[in-house]
Amino acid sequence: MGTSNGSPETAIDPVPSAGRRRTRGYVSLREYAVLGDGRTAALVARDGSMDWLCLPDLDSPAVFGAVLDAARGGRFTLEPSVPYRVERRYLPGTNVLETTFRTSTGTVRITDALTLHDDATLTPARELLRRVEGLSGCVPLRWSVTPRFGYGTHRTRITRRAGVPVATAGRDALAICAWEAGEPVCDSNAVSGHFTLAEGRRALLAMPFAHQEPLVLPARSECEARLDATCAAWRRWADDRPYTGRWRQAVMRSLLALKLLVYAPSGAVAAAVTTSLPEEIGGERNWDYRFSWVRDSAFTLAAFLRLGCPAEAHAYFWWLMHASQLTHPRMNVLYRLDGGHRTPEKTLSWEGYRHSEPVRTGNAAVAQVQLDTYGELMQTAWQYAGAAGRLDADVARRLAELADLVCTVWQEPDAGIWEVRSPPRHFTQSKMMCWVALDRAADLAQRGLIPDRHLPRWNAARDDIAEFIENRCFSADRDSYVRSPGSDDLDAAVLLGHLYGYGGDDHRMRATISALDRDLRHGPYVDRYSGEDGLAGGEGAFLACSFWLAESLARTGSLAQAVELMDELVGLSNDVGLYSEEIDPVTGDFLGNLPQGLSHLALISAACAITAASKDTAR
Repeated sequence: MGTSNGSPETAIDPVPSAGRRRTRGYVSLREYAVLGDGRTAALVARDGSMDWLCLPDLDSPAVFGAVLDAARGGRFTLEPSVPYRVERRYLPGTNVLETTFRTSTGTVRITDALTLHDDATLTPARELLRRVEGLSGCVPLRWSVTPRFGYGTHRTRITRRAGVPVATAGRDALAICAWEAGEPVCDSNAVSGHFTLAEGRRALLAMPFAHQEPLVLPARSECEARLDATCAAWRRWADDRPYTGRWRQAVMRSLLALKLLVYAPSGAVAAAVTTSLPEEIGGERNWDYRFSWVRDSAFTLAAFLRLGCPAEAHAYFWWLMHASQLTHPRMNVLYRLDGGHRTPEKTLSWEGYRHSEPVRTGNAAVAQVQLDTYGELMQTAWQYAGAAGRLDADVARRLAELADLVCTVWQEPDAGIWEVRSPPRHFTQSKMMCWVALDRAADLAQRGLIPDRHLPRWNAARDDIAEFIENRCFSADRDSYVRSPGSDDLDAAVLLGHLYGYGGDDHRMRATISALDRDLRHGPYVDRYSGEDGLAGGEGAFLACSFWLAESLARTGSLAQAVELMDELVGLSNDVGLYSEEIDPVTGDFLGNLPQGLSHLALISAACAITAASKDTAR
């Protein structure tokens, strides 16, 4: 785990391994690090096995999917063939992973990267590089590439081109180039090899990939140069970030993780790089998160603006405007990374992580009504306008039309931010976000940034929403805003109303924060809500809620309590500073998809808010 000051230490495996220490083929989700190149991403376990990679894009079918089916999913293994200890880290300021294996005969270091490219030269469309360096002694190693195209549904052919093993299926092809890594051996399912690396020697494995285009077989010198250039490019990007506050390393790692979720061709930001990692082992809460949720938009834009990423903020905002235009004036809950709005949900025949079925692709939540999305979009546009000082005329018109729609739809029941698959109801947080939508629209209109012809109507509807919330959504018995009218259930999502400036009764909001802290928090963990949600089984603690609580505590003057909670939360990351969606409060195991964008966004927001509050207090 990371240390409390936000500086994850290089983690050392205390137990020698005679191979992969797996339970029925699976490792703890905590053991995964992520690689990425702005188009796709991969999960690499501590034992050197790459168990997840979708090609050619992050939301494409998996070629390596062993994290969801250890037997049939496919993977790329690379490890010593003798017992070893492991330590690993990201190279500072990069998304390049360095793993050191220590054995009784010597030590080797593996550097893994999905390379970044210079478009001026002919390079592979996608390229994975795995450099192995001998640090001391002699270490025997083994590797194996077992591709399973199309989630394992496509027949794979393995042949050789110019002596290089190449796996193909339909219009997809990947090569396995090996230099000083043993002679590749091909069979019908895999390409493998073994070699011994001595001190001072260096081996390299490269896996270029092509989709509907020629497969480029690179030279070793080109691969080595691209790996070095990738490290340098990541460092330049990270060095330009201005954040110097408390928990800097945790904030910067979160920003680097967020950058891996950016789909560079469009500017969209995915919720996570994986699908169907379970919220409960053996449970059915397994969802595809390789899409972009409007729910995350305000946090996303705020993070980019706060941390000096104007290009990413601009690209993301315009992707959001393009995607939402396709469904205007109604909002989808989520959109595809290319801006599309259809995400049909299907079930694969895989067994699921540690036998957690079903394994899904696509997400049926796209068809839900979630009224909070209107507030998120308007908050995002309001933030963007504040930074840019203007809005495009067409965007301004659409935002005004969106506000008109909110005046009507706020009275409808919905599925809420948590996407419950039970009958819609009137969720308090949804109403709060409708209030935010109209409040931000009114402010934009008063500043002349969007048409103001319906301003009186927006103000009147905003007041009606506040009256609904204050009269029907606050429980005197719980001394808290509750999940929905007539309910005694609590909901951590109402913290978003506070963070986005819902203008209700200040005493009530402070009492709600206290109630959530008292009744939904267990140590550093905060449950999403109390009560039923229409799904079988349970789940872990939703990490974003804990960060929202820390930020709310800081904003209401409980700074010492906020700092204490934040220190605990920063310590919950895995050894390389990443977070999943949830954590099991009993075991500390990661649950849900990873790395989870909202967890990292909430960390950034809380750290910035607590740092700002600390400065205000010190004045």
